Amino acid sequence: MFDARSATELSEWLGQCAAGDRAGLRRIYDGYAGRLYGVALRITGQPALAADAIHDAFVQVWENASRYDPTRGAPGAWLVSVVRYRALDIVRRRGRESLVDELPETADDAPDPLARLVGGAEVEGLRRCLGALDEERRDLIVLAFFQGLSHAELADRLAMPLGTIKSSIRRGLAALKRCLEPA
Repeated sequence: MFDARSATELSEWLGQCAAGDRAGLRRIYDGYAGRLYGVALRITGQPALAADAIHDAFVQVWENASRYDPTRGAPGAWLVSVVRYRALDIVRRRGRESLVDELPETADDAPDPLARLVGGAEVEGLRRCLGALDEERRDLIVLAFFQGLSHAELADRLAMPLGTIKSSIRRGLAALKRCLEPA
């Protein structure tokens, strides 16, 4: 989703946000809102809720850009985590009620950001790397990041200790990162 060039730019733009420069936030929004919307849409399942999550996430980015620490991870990963948590918060607030009742009666023919992303080379790389993980870690990552389950929900659902869930996901993500890094 984010290459090395974009990571450098993104880090620079986050620095601009931290300094109160709205142009930095605009650049982040223009460059990444579509991709981040796809993440939020996958978690919320509804375009309106995904848009709310993106709005909340960009407010959080504006307010907390100074808290981004490049030694703790890539700027793209930080952005995705902000969006993911905002989307999960929205879903939890709604009490995981059935979202099917609110879908529009007519389909929107325009491809959404997630559909545009699905065909990309980045997704193929992610699929390849996910396939290289052992089944348990792959399943945990898919349930957490694509189905939107929290670590506690995974522990309850799978009857596993919370610490085991967290460490397995952390190790799986580290393996994905190694696999996705350019040679």
